[in-house]
Amino acid sequence: MFFTRYLKMALILGLLTAIGPFAIDMYLPALPNIGASLGADVGAVQFSLTAFFLALGFGQLLYGPISDMVGRKPPLYFGLILFTLASVGCALASDIQTLVALRFLQGLGAAAGMAIPRAVVRDLHTGTDAARLMSLLMLVFSVSPILAPLAGSGVIAMAGWRGVFWAVALASVAGLVLIYTTLQETRSAADRVESSLGSALRAYGLLLRDWHYLGLVGIGGTAMAGFFVYLAGSPFVLINHYGLTPVQYSLAFSFNAIAFIGASQFTAMLGRRFGLVRLVKAAATASGITMTALLAYYLAGGDELWVLITLYFIASAFMGLVIPTSSVLALEKHGAIAGTASALLGTLQMLAGAAAMAIVSLFANGEPLPMVIGMATGALIGVSLTWITLSGDASRHLVAETHG
Repeated sequence: MFFTRYLKMALILGLLTAIGPFAIDMYLPALPNIGASLGADVGAVQFSLTAFFLALGFGQLLYGPISDMVGRKPPLYFGLILFTLASVGCALASDIQTLVALRFLQGLGAAAGMAIPRAVVRDLHTGTDAARLMSLLMLVFSVSPILAPLAGSGVIAMAGWRGVFWAVALASVAGLVLIYTTLQETRSAADRVESSLGSALRAYGLLLRDWHYLGLVGIGGTAMAGFFVYLAGSPFVLINHYGLTPVQYSLAFSFNAIAFIGASQFTAMLGRRFGLVRLVKAAATASGITMTALLAYYLAGGDELWVLITLYFIASAFMGLVIPTSSVLALEKHGAIAGTASALLGTLQMLAGAAAMAIVSLFANGEPLPMVIGMATGALIGVSLTWITLSGDASRHLVAETHG
């Protein structure tokens, strides 16, 4: 009953959500090769990643309200077509400036697959049911960091770094077929009547004045910011500093993704037993403590790869509990504007990640310490936001759980 009720929708939404991240994770083992091929330094190559995330963030501001106005499927079609065309352009780029510009367009297309599936979850479910579907979605979505770097390494070995972009273009075409053949519209015509540009602006105003919503968005955003810093820095640190091959790097990266995936599958069960609010508090705090230990190790002069991999594995597991649960809590009170609320959530979180990557890239030198400082800073800010946002009587924050 559980699988027949949730798994099909989770597979559809997870695959759509994963198309954009797949374009990131397949790309990671190629970053040093791209720099050498296009004559670009570490910071310039990392900025092609930052440009993607900036577009992924800002694009969601458009797709969310539009999906409230016209339904969930038409914006998905547009976004994936744009993503496909930009991917082909990236495969043909001859300099780093062109690649950065096309990565921005690629991110604009991928934004549709990030914002709209969360809104579909809210269209269908609330409370622990939503947490269950969101965790299954994260399971499918999180397969990307495991498979994509390995797939990327194989593609790079056979076709060079440009082959990565041809591969994600084909994945996007497959996503278009998936939407057309299997995804049902979840935003009814009656629900769209009240949606307009004016209502979207009013909705954004409402959300930006909702400090509880913003706090929950920030909790997930700081967790993701630390991950984005690792995303941008780890190819240079693990390949250039620690001497891993692209395939070994892919396996190391996948190891942390497994922790995130595994932990995220316990969100509904732990949420029912302890409460979603208590779960976020405990997991965010534990992640912060773990990242503080990692930072202390490197500040003390440590430089062992196994310490980095092990402690970040533990932190990733706690993030797997924080990110889907905080998203469910943030969207719970805003079902009537779920697309807009999901879009703003995604935008703010992506901008936090892009800002963190941009700041850390200014100090990036291929050594582990700048990357670890950025990761730990995100985790500690997240702990502070968690206890500020979810302080006091837990029952004040448990609207979602009353529907579970």
